[in-house]
Amino acid sequence: MAVAEYDPFASGRFPVGVRTIEAGDRVRGRIFPCEIWYPAQPSKAHPLIVYSHSSGGHRRSATFLATHLASHGYVVAAMDHSEIVAAELARREGETDTDRAARIDAVIGSRVPDIRFLLDHLLGGTGTDIALDATRIGLVGHSFGGWTVLATAEAEPRVRAVVAMGPGGSSRPRPGILPLTLTFAWGRDVPTMYLAAEQDTMIPLASVRELFDRTPASKRLFILRRADHQHFLDDVEGEHEALRAMTLPGEAAWIPAAMRPMAELASGEQAHVFVRGLTLAHLDATLNGLDAARGFLDGDVEAELTARGVGAARELT
Repeated sequence: MAVAEYDPFASGRFPVGVRTIEAGDRVRGRIFPCEIWYPAQPSKAHPLIVYSHSSGGHRRSATFLATHLASHGYVVAAMDHSEIVAAELARREGETDTDRAARIDAVIGSRVPDIRFLLDHLLGGTGTDIALDATRIGLVGHSFGGWTVLATAEAEPRVRAVVAMGPGGSSRPRPGILPLTLTFAWGRDVPTMYLAAEQDTMIPLASVRELFDRTPASKRLFILRRADHQHFLDDVEGEHEALRAMTLPGEAAWIPAAMRPMAELASGEQAHVFVRGLTLAHLDATLNGLDAARGFLDGDVEAELTARGVGAARELT
């Protein structure tokens, strides 16, 4: 396929099926509800993409993206992470600062094992009858999930590509943001795409740039203009304004007042065009080895997005 014919923004040729399964982790005594989006048409083994949701999110946080990828031949799996399913990780009445710190550490410590468990479950043949290609595995995550996929790349050699959207993990997290760390001791090239929101209140652009600079792999960074942290979710407008209306506890109390009204920001549809197209192009280039996808990403992506009414910028290494 020629670069001029490649269009990662358009829906793919496959009808999309969706199913819900439960994955039981006997070691940790947890049952994880999982959603799977897949090409509902007989085909050869498909590449597998695991999506990791944000803190306070859930497995259906980005159905717009999962559906798009599945229409292009990817199987996308997303789980409700441990902090949602494990009673011992839930906030308790009368929790002390020490109790909270220990609980947060346990939540953080559960994330990478969650992803590795789901990979084992699906690739072991117990999770689904859909044919999966174990040599083509990618991870996509938002916020805490963005940190999760970056951290998993260190521990999980099966991962071949990563997309991190507004990821946590910088050395200077803002007040109320999870204290996450990354070593980037990958020991191999894991092609990574960062997607950042220009006016992200909780994970500022400078924090994403720090992670981008530290990433020891092939990498790209694209910035969505006039966008905030919720621009990577299904209901951008609803999620953004709901957060602005909240009263958050403790150190996070400053966040709602610092957010700009949705009317001053890019629309949800503009955000979805940005996320769908760039994520697919990255996965096509890395997991499927499509020269047209690589040519697209090396070309004038900003102009392609502008033609679709989306303001964006590319950060160069």
